Amino acid sequence: ISGYSLVVQARDSGTPPLSSSVTVNVDISDVNDNSPVFTPANYTAVIQENKPVGTSILQLVVTDKDSFHNGPPFTFTILTGNEEEEFTLDPHGVLRSAVIFKHMVSTEYVLCVQAKDSGRPQQVSHTYVQVRVIEESIHKPTAIPLEIFIVTMEDDFPGGVIGKIHATDQDVYDVLTYTLKSEQKSLFKVNSHDGKIIALGGLDNGKYVLNVSVSDGRFQVPIDVVVHVEQLLQEMLQNTVTIRFENVSPEDFVGLHMHGFRRTLRNAVLSQKQDSLHIISIQPVAGSSQLDMLFAVQMHSGGFYKPAYLIQKLTNARRHLENVIRISAILEKNCSGLDCQEQHCEQSLSIDSHSLMTYSTARISFVCPRFYRNVRCMC
Repeated sequence: ISGYSLVVQARDSGTPPLSSSVTVNVDISDVNDNSPVFTPANYTAVIQENKPVGTSILQLVVTDKDSFHNGPPFTFTILTGNEEEEFTLDPHGVLRSAVIFKHMVSTEYVLCVQAKDSGRPQQVSHTYVQVRVIEESIHKPTAIPLEIFIVTMEDDFPGGVIGKIHATDQDVYDVLTYTLKSEQKSLFKVNSHDGKIIALGGLDNGKYVLNVSVSDGRFQVPIDVVVHVEQLLQEMLQNTVTIRFENVSPEDFVGLHMHGFRRTLRNAVLSQKQDSLHIISIQPVAGSSQLDMLFAVQMHSGGFYKPAYLIQKLTNARRHLENVIRISAILEKNCSGLDCQEQHCEQSLSIDSHSLMTYSTARISFVCPRFYRNVRCMC
């Protein structure tokens, strides 16, 4: 308890008795009676040989139960194990290399480190840090090529995370970093630590080939990353058909089925090879394991096939399509779920171009806008 607030009353012996009160605040001041505490109690770390001077090896973590003026900032000192001054320890508790280590010279160092708090009198504690010197990287990183498909409304792409590079390294202690060539940074960014690819707003229609590489500090490997951007036309939304799949997640559909189903669907509904199939969006059905895929087909001449024509084609080819993935329904009835007089209803489809959904796997990523379907009776 850091303090008390007391109300004290004095009363005299007269008739009638008179009194008055006063408030007494009692503050409990802290005494520096707690030593700093290292978490964990002792440390182990590794550094690869031939790493440059100043390489970060370890971050010490210290806490103190005393009040702030008796705790940090802490003073760190290497007491033993650093006689040849191979290490430095900065005021923030970061242990760094002061030399270029060689595995053949020494494979292990044990340091005794002291932390001293800012109280009076000062309290100290100690920890031991075991640093192993390992051989430098001998394996190159390996990375999986990534293809990204972005669907957006005309000139209305808000930007965001569009995929993630998957890379591995057989050297257990290698730390991978990702870089993007500077001339492409006006349109894209790559997180150097986790390989996430970020697209900035306002991407134009077309194909982008990104110059991305992954490095383990010794080897640098290029990664094939291709981004396809397709801008939707408003006319597409008036000629869409929805196929509903059973028991499939968006990621499984993108990674396992999308290419094969797209090819089979083209063969089923396209009248001419020059016609274009546009997958506008995929979206889970709320409260179920079903998935909706919204698409439209553009004729070579520029117009779009009507939904009734596409539905007839899909119905005829349904068995063939289900050789690729199980179809739950082809949403052909505009009045599905509504009891409209004489089946007269109106359906409208709206796209939220600022609410993007990213379905990413190791090899393929699909970014599309969220859509909403509204139906009402026309009585």
